[in-house]
Amino acid sequence: MKKYLLLLTCIFTTMFCVSQEETTVKGVVINSADDQPLENVNIVNLNQVVGTSTNDKGEFEINAKPDDTLHFSYLGFKSIEVRVTNDWLKFGSSKIELTELALALETVVVNQLKLTGYLAVDIKQVPINNNNYRYSISGLPSTGYEASSPGAITKIIGSIFNPADFLNRMFGKKSNELKKLKKMKQDDEIRNLLASRFDREMLMALLQVDRIDLDEIVSQCNYSKGFIQTANDLQILDAINECYEEYKLLSRGRTNKL
Repeated sequence: MKKYLLLLTCIFTTMFCVSQEETTVKGVVINSADDQPLENVNIVNLNQVVGTSTNDKGEFEINAKPDDTLHFSYLGFKSIEVRVTNDWLKFGSSKIELTELALALETVVVNQLKLTGYLAVDIKQVPINNNNYRYSISGLPSTGYEASSPGAITKIIGSIFNPADFLNRMFGKKSNELKKLKKMKQDDEIRNLLASRFDREMLMALLQVDRIDLDEIVSQCNYSKGFIQTANDLQILDAINECYEEYKLLSRGRTNKL
């Protein structure tokens, strides 16, 4: 009797695992301004690293489990990330709204300046913007660092004192995310999607880094500034993957020597 119970338990467990692996979510992506469906919206599951796009009715279906995060991006619209909930899986479909970038821009406040005609007086009225200072470091790529970005000073100091250790720090801390990049190469839908993109947005979302660090990774992998500026997202993906594989080989060799 115990054997039969054990057998039934194994069967139900297997069926449950299979059903979990094959779970999909459906939805429709629309323009928030007029509720019109959006075709060819790019959708990537950041956890399972699978992708798809919407059809001419704005509909999509993608493999997902509870708590997975779906990344929606479309040219001219603000990208968003949506978490998959149990309710979504239960009720079968959901409506996703994207906002046009022109509508998503923050309000710009214009302050009128009362000029006197005297340079020494008027120049003091011009507001100083402390949020856009950029620093360049001799011997490093001239991309620069934003003073207002989180951890900018730390990045500058780190680059000065440990330029050779940048990849060790990034690859060591981002090993799980880098494995996702490798998995992306196996998904034809995502590869085709990345081949037509140049905004690095999806790569940044998967690696959880900003644009500066992403460019720095490719630069430290001995790719030229020209390549970084002109390569599409798929080429950047391949470059980082190749560099990561070389890094792992070097790390193993260093460990074996020790």
